[in-house]
Amino acid sequence: MTSLQHGAPPSPPPGSEGGAGTRPPDPDRARARRSQMWTRLDIRTSPYLFITPFFLLFGVFGLFPLLYTVWVSLHDWSLIGGNEGFAGLDNYVRLVGDEKFWNALYNTLGIFAIAVVPQLLLALLLADTLNRRIRMANVFRMTLILPYITSIAALAIVFSVVFGGEQFGLINQVLSALGLDPVAWQAERYWSWTAIATMIDWRWTGYNALIYLAAMQSVPKDVYEAADLDGASRLRQFVQITVPLLRPTIIFTVIISTIGQMQLFTEPTIFGNNGYAGGSQGQFQTVMMLVFQETFDYQNFGYAAAVSWVLFLIVVVMGLINVWLTSRIKGAE
Repeated sequence: MTSLQHGAPPSPPPGSEGGAGTRPPDPDRARARRSQMWTRLDIRTSPYLFITPFFLLFGVFGLFPLLYTVWVSLHDWSLIGGNEGFAGLDNYVRLVGDEKFWNALYNTLGIFAIAVVPQLLLALLLADTLNRRIRMANVFRMTLILPYITSIAALAIVFSVVFGGEQFGLINQVLSALGLDPVAWQAERYWSWTAIATMIDWRWTGYNALIYLAAMQSVPKDVYEAADLDGASRLRQFVQITVPLLRPTIIFTVIISTIGQMQLFTEPTIFGNNGYAGGSQGQFQTVMMLVFQETFDYQNFGYAAAVSWVLFLIVVVMGLINVWLTSRIKGAE
């Protein structure tokens, strides 16, 4: 007879707790479950942990000073007295009517136009030349970066000799030997722009050429071999293959050059010999030179902060224009 007939309690089903089929916890399975949990947590949180130090340092040394200049631009501020009173938008109103600011902005945009366009075109041609099979290619590639790593002091000495006065400058001596009139490099606005643009191009052309060269070397060689079989010349390959495939890199260098040149300071300051004035009549004073002049020569910290923020907005607008042109070019393809 079964146990039910004798009134005994039924046996628990196999595998239920307390029954004969109960299994002890599997430590390996529990370890595997914990390992999977930590792996998922690591995948989700590690990227944020890696970038956190940068954003902390940027917030302390970059974002906070940037936002603090907004507060300074709304006040009358001096080095010794600090905040001398709320000025509201007076600094910005003064900026709109300040001829020195518009002169500095005109100089900045003018030097930008005659420096960046030739610089990027020359860098593109240099990169295309070095991308070919030529002798000692690595030596020529290394020499491209030498102007960029040259110290600013050496740059100042070299170009002070090249673009010296009407009597002692190297270029003017050559012009005099050829029977031509010497050039007043610092006195004339457009000649001073040309001299500063030459300094900029000498320093940055090789840097951009290396960026273009790295992008060119990622282009499949099969594309050029097929073009050779079709009888395409080197110029046609450059225009119809190289330039279109390098368009993202070209756009990148244009944006970076725009940001850098709108903050132009070092080259014109080195070129002049009268501090931040940019010549006797401000003929090559840039916006950043005006900021330094208002800050350190005139102690107008509030006005200098306002000029800095207007320059920041101009750079943002020019960046947006570049993005818009890029999208239009892509849409036309």
